Amino acid sequence: MPIVEAQVAVAKVAKYATSVSGDTLEMIERPSGGLSFVLVDGQLSGRSAKAIANVVVRKAVSLLADGVRDGAAARAASDYLYTHRSGKVLASLNIISFDLQSQSLVITRNNPVPILVLRRGAVHRLEARVDAVGSRRDVRPEITEFPLEPGLAVIAYTDGLAHAGSRKGQVLDVAEVVVEMAALEPWDPQRWADELLGRAVALDDGRPADDISVLVGVVMPRRPDDSRRLFVRMPL
Repeated sequence: MPIVEAQVAVAKVAKYATSVSGDTLEMIERPSGGLSFVLVDGQLSGRSAKAIANVVVRKAVSLLADGVRDGAAARAASDYLYTHRSGKVLASLNIISFDLQSQSLVITRNNPVPILVLRRGAVHRLEARVDAVGSRRDVRPEITEFPLEPGLAVIAYTDGLAHAGSRKGQVLDVAEVVVEMAALEPWDPQRWADELLGRAVALDDGRPADDISVLVGVVMPRRPDDSRRLFVRMPL
């Protein structure tokens, strides 16, 4: 197993003229080693969407912290939302895990938009048909695993990115942008996330038609440094 490190970056923006984003992201350390990122897009927009997303995120994160497997955590979070809101509201859910126990990138998807994985120079689209969480009991996610190795990247996003520009009949080709970014050395996940977000906002003429969130995670050779670092920038 090569000595590697994970670098993860997120860029997000709320729907135009909405102060609160319905997209919610949380990070949790896995009890068996590694990190998990839970990205949820609540139905509707604004505070009501945020409340829905928080219900799902908190349930999923608490289960992951207890050592529950990703797929089981996703199903339980869906059942909880279904029970909590009587099946009347939905949310999309992605769990991205860098799992040290299995030495793999684990991708759990209950989201109508795809997740992209760049591996060995090829872009893979994870886009099996799945249901959003909260619609019924026992909603099952798409679960995919890749070994942790240098040159592996994952790009997860909410439907605000996928639908950017749709009012003008334009579509953002996320895979094309990823290939462009991957050609630049060294890989910088924050640059990738910022570029995708910037192009989406531009397609919406600077007024995002929906909440947009982009998560980019890459696996790279480890630098001669065992320190962990976290950087956050948030307008207040």
